[in-house]
Formats: sequence, structure tokens, C-alpha cells
Amino acid sequence: MLLAIDTSLGTSVAVVDNAAGIIAEHSSDDTRGHAEIVGTLIAACLADSGIPVSALSGVVAGMGPGPFTGLRVGIAAARAFAFGAGKIVVPIVSHDAIALGEEGRFVVATDARRGELYWSAYEGPDAAALPVRTHGPALVKAGELESAVPAGHRIIRATRVSAGDLGMLAEALYANGRPFAADEPLYLRSPDVTLSAGPKRVTG
Repeated sequence: MLLAIDTSLGTSVAVVDNAAGIIAEHSSDDTRGHAEIVGTLIAACLADSGIPVSALSGVVAGMGPGPFTGLRVGIAAARAFAFGAGKIVVPIVSHDAIALGEEGRFVVATDARRGELYWSAYEGPDAAALPVRTHGPALVKAGELESAVPAGHRIIRATRVSAGDLGMLAEALYANGRPFAADEPLYLRSPDVTLSAGPKRVTG
């Protein structure tokens, strides 16, 4: 049984089980209020599921791609909850959760702001019904997505990531002996706010 958290677009939290499926899920489409709501959604999912924290095997963290400010909230929440509960963190690429259950060749595209998109290309699913990512995640200008997409791939423009799907993908990967994602956030570009290169010059 897993608690899953993703803040790569909005904020989504779920409790899932490999046999029982998605037991509880709560989400918000607000793309900027992650820090204010993620704790409330975690509490709501645990309450609705009736699952004690001790029964969880781990905490799934959506690793993006996503904007720096929003994405880091979910990853930090997953790591903090896992640390406090004495559980492992299971990193999963957020685009892979969107791709779960899709057929044929396709591209998942999500908003990266600044007139850009994150995108990943897939072929599959494989024999275990798991998505097969062949390219990305990568960053492209919104108007150049069609020219970047490999021939024969349809485009899925996703506006949310389901933590339920994220958690079920983690369960399926584990059940089939597949590796999880690298434990590194997929920001794909520098944060909006950066430190200055040197001391501020003072004039008077």
C-alpha cells in the first residue's frame, strides 16, 4: 500500500494498493497553491482510506517534469512524510503516470509556462502493460511541439497528473521487478529566482 503525491501540474494525493486499486484520491487544479493544500490533501486521503500510516509500504513522489517552485513542494512533502513515518520514497516520472493505460505511439505534453511545454514520447504498452518511454522528458517551445514530435505519434495534452495513476504505476513496476525513476527532480531548466553572482554594489 502506497501514499502517492504529485505537484508537477496541480496537486494530487492518493492512497493505492496493488490489489485494491485507488483507495482514495484528492486533487486540486490550482497550479500555484501547492504548499497551502498538499498537507490537507494528504490528511483527507488517509482519513478517507482508513489506512493507518503504519500499513503503508512507501511514499511515491512524482518527479516531474514540472516548474521548479511547484514540483519541489510535492517532492519535499513526500520525503518529509516518508522520513517521519520511517518509509521509503519511490520516485516516478509524472509523464509516465499520464501514459499509463494508453495505446500505440503517442506524446505526452504538459505546461512548462513561459510559452513552453514538457514532452515525452512513448511506444507501448509493453507485455506487462507498462508505458515504454522512448524520448524525454524534454522542453520545447509551445509552437514547435508538432515539429518535434516523432512521425506517427498522436499528442496527449495533459492538464493534470493523477496521484492514483502515479501510485498504481509504482505498484506495477514493483510487481514486475522493474526499476523506479532516478531520485532526481526533473526541472529541465533553472528556477525562476536565482542568487546574484556576487555582492550587491552599493552607491551613495
